[in-house]
Amino acid sequence: GYSGNYSSFNSRHPYRSYSNINYNIETAGNLMQGLASIFHFPTDEDGKYTLFKTRFAQFAKADISFTHNQIFSESHRLVYHADLGVVLPYGNSQAVPFEKRYFAGGSNSVRGWTARSLGPGGYRGSGTLIDFNNQSGDIRLNLNLEYRAKVWSFIELAAFVDAGNIWTIRNYEEQPGGQFKFTTFYKDIALSYGLGLRLDFDMFVFRLDAAMKAINPAYTGKEKFPIITPNFNRDFALHFAIGYPF
Repeated sequence: GYSGNYSSFNSRHPYRSYSNINYNIETAGNLMQGLASIFHFPTDEDGKYTLFKTRFAQFAKADISFTHNQIFSESHRLVYHADLGVVLPYGNSQAVPFEKRYFAGGSNSVRGWTARSLGPGGYRGSGTLIDFNNQSGDIRLNLNLEYRAKVWSFIELAAFVDAGNIWTIRNYEEQPGGQFKFTTFYKDIALSYGLGLRLDFDMFVFRLDAAMKAINPAYTGKEKFPIITPNFNRDFALHFAIGYPF
């Protein structure tokens, strides 16, 4: 794998700002694929190489994130954040290992959803444990905007808007509506908004975020736009976390 970051700082008065870019590239299975072809590893019913009767994974993964802090004063700032990730199975794999796939929703994603409960695409979960596997994807997009205001000593308030989702690269039968398509993916972008409380103790930050769904791609008709007809039991999510979301 290969990773790195880039930071810049603009100190021009009165609009000080700084930005940070992080990226990571990872591949797996290429060496095993080479050895398998040289030493003629056994294959399974799909013609894929196996090691100890288990198919080994082969994939490439790339992630990039951008965060920009617009500082108005010591107590007020506006933070922009975006991140994009893609993981592609190839060669010996038809799907990416579960632990390498993407998830959406939760305290560092689209906060109107609880952790791992959004997507992929317009997929609508069944409310059962199987959703834990099905609500994962190969592409992730997060877009966040957050205004932070320190109101007293270590107490900070925030207002935020989040957008994003995950998608699958291939059309999997168990994840209907989850495949990424260039012509329609924008219809699958979820939107939420909310307020937050931060307790900043320098060494660590306690964070509480309360969020509501605004656009829910898993629904159709009026239910797709809970910002117009909100249902607190269905559309509200509360998150407790350590550290800033981005």
